[in-house]
Amino acid sequence: MSTNGNSIQFDYVIVGAGSAGSVLAARLSEQRDVQVCLIESGPPDDSVLVRCPAAMAVVVPKRGKYNWAFDTVPQPGLLGRRGYQPRGRGLGGSSLINGMIYVRGHRSDYDDWAALGNRGWSYDDVLPYFRRAEHFESGGDAWHGMDGPLNVAALRDPNPASLAFAAAAEQAGQRRNDDFNGAVQEGFGLYHVTQRDGVRHGTGRAYLRPAMKRRNLTVWADTRVLRVVFDGHRAVGVRCRNATADFTIGARREVILCAGAFQSPQLLMLSGVGPADELRRHGIDTVAGLEGVGRNLRDHVDYVSLYRTHDPSVFGLTLRQALRLPGMVRAWRRDGRGPLTTNFAEAGGFACTRDDLARPDIQFHFLIGSVDDHGRRRYPGRYGVSCHVCVLRPASVGRVTLASADPLQAPVIDPDFLAAPQDVQTLMAGYRLTQTIMRQPALAHYRLRDQHPVPPGDAALERLIRSRADSIYHPVGTCRMGADALAVVDDRLRVHGTTGLRVVDASVMPTLIGGNTNAPTIMIAEKAADLIRHGDIA
Repeated sequence: MSTNGNSIQFDYVIVGAGSAGSVLAARLSEQRDVQVCLIESGPPDDSVLVRCPAAMAVVVPKRGKYNWAFDTVPQPGLLGRRGYQPRGRGLGGSSLINGMIYVRGHRSDYDDWAALGNRGWSYDDVLPYFRRAEHFESGGDAWHGMDGPLNVAALRDPNPASLAFAAAAEQAGQRRNDDFNGAVQEGFGLYHVTQRDGVRHGTGRAYLRPAMKRRNLTVWADTRVLRVVFDGHRAVGVRCRNATADFTIGARREVILCAGAFQSPQLLMLSGVGPADELRRHGIDTVAGLEGVGRNLRDHVDYVSLYRTHDPSVFGLTLRQALRLPGMVRAWRRDGRGPLTTNFAEAGGFACTRDDLARPDIQFHFLIGSVDDHGRRRYPGRYGVSCHVCVLRPASVGRVTLASADPLQAPVIDPDFLAAPQDVQTLMAGYRLTQTIMRQPALAHYRLRDQHPVPPGDAALERLIRSRADSIYHPVGTCRMGADALAVVDDRLRVHGTTGLRVVDASVMPTLIGGNTNAPTIMIAEKAADLIRHGDIA
């Protein structure tokens, strides 16, 4: 670190300490001859609300210090409803509040990226980075690593209902799969989770905490980045704000945006990098006219079926009530065991809605508890379970734009959910498979009662889906990688039309992968660290 005029200077300035930024800061600071600064708008990750896995039931439903809790614009495909987009903030970002599910996607997803002209991003290219990140408790093999920082484990105390769901899927004709990240993705079983000893193990704890002991890594929490500072077309720093002042942090080598699929494009546009008409509309001078910034927003649109049950073994109490039960809290604090280790979405699977498909097109998340409207709608005293089904590769494409030139305003988020008719058809097929699975003998003990039964007929089912569907929190693509006119970064993640500027997060994904997006985001950061360390200057 050094000073230059009124700014503090580092070699690398990383914006956002989320699932990508924490990884990148840790890996770059392994080089002792460089100075790295990581800036995060949220707080440290020391609260029980982000350490206790089950506490996500408190954090996800509402805005707070660990959750941006964005809303979308009204969605015509959802009958005019606004969607809800929880996003993590703090050291660890969305890995502080997510469902901890470790899924990489289908190998063909990455081969698709390479086929689009992105060199070095095929499945065989990226598998080493998945393995490098991972400490797989069940043991290393051709698919899994053992020496990485990120602990990946089986659930310690899965709920009996989760086991019953996996069995019911088999009874419905689906294959059993005990490792969605192995040779085959298709099938049903229990998810692996990013936990260690029954405690959430996000990237803040896995990567960043050990790295913060290094003298060449500076981490500033509770600090908002307002824009990237340019000298001509070269990024030379960022303008920041904390509780006491506005100030500039300089970057001798690179500024790296790791703010996520909503806020990385927002920061680019606030800094003069984006569609010329959008920048002009908000009175922002253009540094680099990139029409693709904010476009290509893709997300997994999801429908959740709710079922009541008589069985009290599933969660029918609120987390606050659970935390008043001394035995539950004692088991978790002392041994990392018991119901508080749940990620709620313990079981699930991947399936094809048609026989002619070469890879799954829908994914299931089975939740213990009646989780409605993202947990914002409560059913006191009711026991229940939930089954989500989402479209893995939706044809509907949205965008992110600016509300104004004020960096403190939230971005305008428009996923355009269910605009494409084929997405509706896929979700309807997923709904029907959900009903088939939930009626199997393995679940008969729970005497499940559907809380939203639908009359027969496609029109009634489509209306039900449009009235209840929403995101399952996997937005990507708004700074997509490529070489065409709408690409934002190249296959080295360098922002087109600029120097000294890179984007490293889920926004660079050219297409949405078939699965949860946390593990792929970590992989992207691992690969980016190699690109940067090996002299690939932005």
